[in-house]
Amino acid sequence: MKAPVLKKFNFTMALQWLIFLPVILPLCIIFGAVQGVLNMVEKMAQRMWIDMEL
Repeated sequence: MKAPVLKKFNFTMALQWLIFLPVILPLCIIFGAVQGVLNMVEKMAQRMWIDMEL
């Protein structure tokens, strides 16, 4: 059985991650928070609708 061959480190890909991660991470956090708020509002509206029908 051969020893695993180590791949060469891709400096250009690492550079792209270092450049774009500060842009992508806050966008993901913001969109996740907005999605959570919208889901909670939808659940509240459904619950209010069910409560008013009774």
